Amino acid sequence: MTEGSRIRLLPLYAAGFVTAFGAHSIAAGLGGLVAREHGSLLAVGVLLAVYDGAEVLLKPVFGALADRVGARPVLLGGLLAFCGASAAFVAAGDPAAVGAARLGQGAAAAAFSPAASALVARLSPGSRHGRAFGGYGAWKGLGYALGPVLGGALITVGGYSALFAVLAALALAVAGWAVLVVPALAPLPRSRETVLGLLRRLTDGGFLRPTATLAGATAALAAGVGFLPVVGLGLGPLVTGAIVSLLAAVGALVQPWAGRARDRGRVTDRAGMTAGLVLAAAGIAAAALLPAAVGLVIAAVAVGAGTGLATPIAFAHLAAATPAERLGRTMGAAEVGRELGDAGGPLVVGSLAAATSLGAGLVGLAGLLLVTAAAANVRRRTSR
Repeated sequence: MTEGSRIRLLPLYAAGFVTAFGAHSIAAGLGGLVAREHGSLLAVGVLLAVYDGAEVLLKPVFGALADRVGARPVLLGGLLAFCGASAAFVAAGDPAAVGAARLGQGAAAAAFSPAASALVARLSPGSRHGRAFGGYGAWKGLGYALGPVLGGALITVGGYSALFAVLAALALAVAGWAVLVVPALAPLPRSRETVLGLLRRLTDGGFLRPTATLAGATAALAAGVGFLPVVGLGLGPLVTGAIVSLLAAVGALVQPWAGRARDRGRVTDRAGMTAGLVLAAAGIAAAALLPAAVGLVIAAVAVGAGTGLATPIAFAHLAAATPAERLGRTMGAAEVGRELGDAGGPLVVGSLAAATSLGAGLVGLAGLLLVTAAAANVRRRTSR
């Protein structure tokens, strides 16, 4: 990959940072906002879900639009809409408008996230897809890691208006950067696709295996971030916060390495996706079965390394298996898998924990991850 190619990818990586930072910086402080407004825990849940809900519903729509009109316009439109939704909250000056603002941000992220993924694939040679998606995932991981910390600092200094103002400025800056650097790639000609043809493509193993891998890796990450602090409740918030930061940091560091290893042929797609999910499952199980301090450190490293290994390889596999003219739709559909994993992982652990114990809930999720790993390990004649 030439230096010029890397430069063209950087705004796309920054777009990934925007959606991750935007989601987690606000989510981390919603409890305090709702408490000040005398809201309920149900209100917190709704406000947390509305961002992801908009993404689940709209990512396939905007992915298909990116294939039709070009990914760059959808990328720019989504970033500008994210800026507008954030700025509207600042202008309204009403904390009650946070729900509408998050809905707008989620819809905007549903546009620019799959468009950015499609552009990463189209602007990178096939032999460099792993490295390209490794960098993209690392920037998103940085957004997940920094979101709660920087979001909390901004809220402390200037309230929610300061956070939303920074998000608006950040999205606008990335949009301007993309205008200057990201080339306008014309939509590729597409053959007419029937509903039956679409169903066949989306139920093919070349799509289902990497998408299930993405869902499983994201489920492990979400459950780790949500429940590792609960496991270590007696260790204090400073220690549990450091554990979550360790998880995010390991994931962000591993993703570029995993992408390079894939491109150099040191890791096959099948082996990388399988090993990543097995590592994540081992980490989740360690949190349940080992003494708290030791188990949490092992869990953070294993879950971070496992998700960092599986995610860029799964995305690179999708890009390699998808016709270039349908990258937007495929990436949008795959992103839905990630969102379902993001919601499903904590839901599985929470449901089993409510019926039995937290340890049983974590072991149950680990078992599901191993089943997904086994499915990803099924041989296919066209797999790498």
